[in-house]
Amino acid sequence: MPNIYGLLNIGQTALMTQQKAIDITSNNIANVNTPGYSRQRLNMEQNNPVRYDGGQMSTGVKANRNIQRIYDRFINAQINGENEKLGRWQAQKEILEKAELMFDDASGYGLSDAMAQFWASWQDLTNNPSGRVERITLLADSQNMTDTFNKLDYDLTELRKDSDLGISTMIEQINPLTEQIAELNQKIEEAEAGGHNANDYRDKRDLMVKELSNLIDVQSFEDGDGYMHIYTANGKTLVDRNYSWDLATGDNGSGYAGVYWIDSQGIQEEITSTITGGKLKGSIEARDTIIPDYMNRLDTLSGEIITQVNTQHRLGYSLDGATTNQDFFSGAVAADITVDNAIEADVNLIAAASTAASAPGDETNALAIANLQHGLFLSGSTFDEYYGSLISDVGSNVAKATTYHGHQENMLSSLENYREEVSGVSIDEEMVNLIQFQSAYQAAAKIINTVDDMLDSLMNIV
Repeated sequence: MPNIYGLLNIGQTALMTQQKAIDITSNNIANVNTPGYSRQRLNMEQNNPVRYDGGQMSTGVKANRNIQRIYDRFINAQINGENEKLGRWQAQKEILEKAELMFDDASGYGLSDAMAQFWASWQDLTNNPSGRVERITLLADSQNMTDTFNKLDYDLTELRKDSDLGISTMIEQINPLTEQIAELNQKIEEAEAGGHNANDYRDKRDLMVKELSNLIDVQSFEDGDGYMHIYTANGKTLVDRNYSWDLATGDNGSGYAGVYWIDSQGIQEEITSTITGGKLKGSIEARDTIIPDYMNRLDTLSGEIITQVNTQHRLGYSLDGATTNQDFFSGAVAADITVDNAIEADVNLIAAASTAASAPGDETNALAIANLQHGLFLSGSTFDEYYGSLISDVGSNVAKATTYHGHQENMLSSLENYREEVSGVSIDEEMVNLIQFQSAYQAAAKIINTVDDMLDSLMNIV
């Protein structure tokens, strides 16, 4: 039957409940700027009523044991999906921007200018076929062009190596993340098995899954026991309950790092070609597809220049009319193209004349070589047009990566804003709640004071 001590109990539970609500509100306010934090809410419910002669009477309020985490799983899944795409284009954009700088002709020291000077020097030689100054200038401009080819190839090779190192670094970031997610799985299961909340652990785990998705494309889901399971795009397990599987890098025969998944027996299986998102995808695509395409086209260009110039040069005669069938260039590709050693040692071997009898004043072979600049040798293109198409594609690839990267940033920003609307902390809202709970706490304290006065009055009557 309700009595004065029942009133005291109502006041006590009300005090405890409102205090807990104030604690949770304070925690929300404290974490207003914490990345990945999901605001929490205390759900209150009535105590079990008691029966008395007149019927039932309520016995106050109590706090639900589980503190609610305001969270939208679907939004988080969308964020992770868009984060994978952002990581891919971010990595690719950074690498391709470096490649674009290597092809920069605006400074006047690029390959386009070097080729233009090379052809112009042959044209100048036609004006004075026996001139030593013109021959030395031609040698210098030829060396400048071959050095530019060599440097471009070297720089692109180094960029591939840098990308390769970046891929290994990403693997070193992925493995600790999967290990920590597995550990958090265990902590969440242990906490919630005892009837407690693991909201903070869940926030931390979601933040790590988001970070992981920026590095590699993953599929994830949470089972009924609260464990997060994570797989690669081709179904290789990275996290299963409280166990994690590592990735590794190793030479797959290409001279660069392949990505391998290690099973529970320690056997490695290559998954490089199946990675479809994250920074790993962007780096692998730039390293293995885009940059090699640039290098192959440079090789095609340099190889065709070597072939055409050497073919024509072998038909001509040196300054003394005695030497013919002399190559002008050595090498076969951009990495090893160079002026032939004999030409470097003696510029008189430059074959400007078409016949032995017409040397040294004949310029017809030099003119034929100069006119190669306008020949359609590369799929109906001149050398300049072929190189121009390469430059255009370099810029186009950078523009594409920049556009997609900007789009993904906007997409992710919109989703993050939506997540903040659902899970984020509003200072204004929390301050209103704080005042509300404070007022309720003061009212509950007033109930206890009133009951205390009633007990004093009763004792005085007795």
